[in-house]
Amino acid sequence: MKETVIHITVPQGKKKERIDVFLAHQIENASRSKVQNAIKQGFVTIDGKPVKSNHIVSPGEEITVTLPKPPPPEALPEKIPIDIVFEDDSIIIVNKPAGMVTHPAHGNYSGTLVNALLYRAQSGLAETDDPMRPGIVHRLDKDTSGLMVATKNDRAYQFISRQFSGRTINREYWAICWGSFPEKSGTIEANLGRSLSDRKKIIVREDGKPAITHYEVIEEYDSLSLVQLNLMTGRTHQIRVHLAHVHRPIFGDPTYGGRRIVFGDVTPKRKAFIHTLLERLPRQALHAKTIGFIHPETKNKMFFESELPGDMAYVIEQLRKQSTSGNF
Repeated sequence: MKETVIHITVPQGKKKERIDVFLAHQIENASRSKVQNAIKQGFVTIDGKPVKSNHIVSPGEEITVTLPKPPPPEALPEKIPIDIVFEDDSIIIVNKPAGMVTHPAHGNYSGTLVNALLYRAQSGLAETDDPMRPGIVHRLDKDTSGLMVATKNDRAYQFISRQFSGRTINREYWAICWGSFPEKSGTIEANLGRSLSDRKKIIVREDGKPAITHYEVIEEYDSLSLVQLNLMTGRTHQIRVHLAHVHRPIFGDPTYGGRRIVFGDVTPKRKAFIHTLLERLPRQALHAKTIGFIHPETKNKMFFESELPGDMAYVIEQLRKQSTSGNF
């Protein structure tokens, strides 16, 4: 267990004061009870010798406080229903719902996909460098739905990870985005990095990491399109930022401009129609529809496909009806 060692010299002219009171004022975020507990455990010494809480400090004394750091938090199993598409001794394929965080982190230590997978995989998940991400090779944004692969052992984790880093994983996403495309298929290539003004956002930056997204238009509606996207790289928010960069933000995306009417005449009737769709889709209309890779044990090519979730399917159905009727 790692330790934090603090050395404090009692200043000259210091008035008589108990050591627990003195340290409570000297150490940031330390209460008197915490200091007393540290003293009881022998973590506070003067000249290498333990002291008691009622010791009266004297000017010039060298106090050493050794604070053991608590172990990092670990993800805990939770009985959360999840849609398992495939499972064996090496991997789990899950269809993650929108609204579920992939792994525990600050502000979301429970209710995540990892918590659910730990409960499901009684034999455990693969260890990773981060104890909060066991078995996790890749992730989806909280409000992006779709297929993910998790690993159960080190061999599977390393094998699948190499496919991701080697860009041999097949990942196909479907998205509803604003506008139509001048070309029915193409490539968006723009470096991505953190915004300096808002660390939660990703932006196109010349000094960012290379990012490549291929797209193909599946259907077009009045001012909206259903698009298939394939990732050549896997940057944070890549699809969302790339589509916003070419002025085709994903419908419903609250972060990158998808919750306002971007194209078309803003008639009262159309505005009401779009508002109804956004109420049914309070997130970005992005779904990880397929995933393909080589199995770590059998070395067979595996391919999985999922249906669009209900909220996206509803929006597409309504858009088709409107496009057919032409009644905007």
